[in-house]
Amino acid sequence: MEIFLGEAAGTAMLTLLGVGVVANVVLPRTKGNGGGWLLINFGWGLAVFAGVYVAYNTGAHLNPAVTLGLWANGSDLFGGTDTLAPIPATLGNVVLYIVAQMVGAFVGAVLAWAAHKQHFDLEAPAADKLAVFSTGPALRSYGWNFVTEVIATFVLVFVVIMFGSTPSGLGPLAVALLVVGIGASLGGPTGYAINPARDLGPRIAHAVLPIPGKRGSDWGYSWVPILGPIVGGVIAGLAANAF
Repeated sequence: MEIFLGEAAGTAMLTLLGVGVVANVVLPRTKGNGGGWLLINFGWGLAVFAGVYVAYNTGAHLNPAVTLGLWANGSDLFGGTDTLAPIPATLGNVVLYIVAQMVGAFVGAVLAWAAHKQHFDLEAPAADKLAVFSTGPALRSYGWNFVTEVIATFVLVFVVIMFGSTPSGLGPLAVALLVVGIGASLGGPTGYAINPARDLGPRIAHAVLPIPGKRGSDWGYSWVPILGPIVGGVIAGLAANAF
């Protein structure tokens, strides 16, 4: 339960602040409306910074691609602190991490919606309201969008593994800056999900929440930010063994 709560709470914090910064930029009549892509990049980076601190006991994966990448890498342990014994990298713990991340991502997205409820109620393009919750391509080409997500997630997981066995080992600020860099460099084509939970959990929230003027949740695209990061993370975990 301590593992589950730690990873779920960290992912919820990540998603609350990440979805929140997008809402602040794209929804009408917010103080940050029109703040631009770099504000979103830095907001997501600082969301990772906060989430890592919340989930330090578990190694703060916050991302199924990181969990699977570490597993593919052959990492013996996922986390462990003075208050929590080292966590074996077993299949059961992999599943536990991913379930916790999905639950946390959904909860964080719902909290971000609640914080911006009045602005969601205003008239705005349905695509903008969906973009608060989930990623979407600038140019829709499922194959190339998939490639972009694979490459961006490879960078994330490969750097994390090379500089520490978990994100907390690399350091919260360093991971935050890495996420900002990925967004600025590789985020333009797809919105850089680089995290299946970060995209799927909020996408489900968008589908079930009572948001005026919303349309579909673009389920036809949803496999790209799920499978792309998983493939990129696993390849990164395997490639890191060569170094």
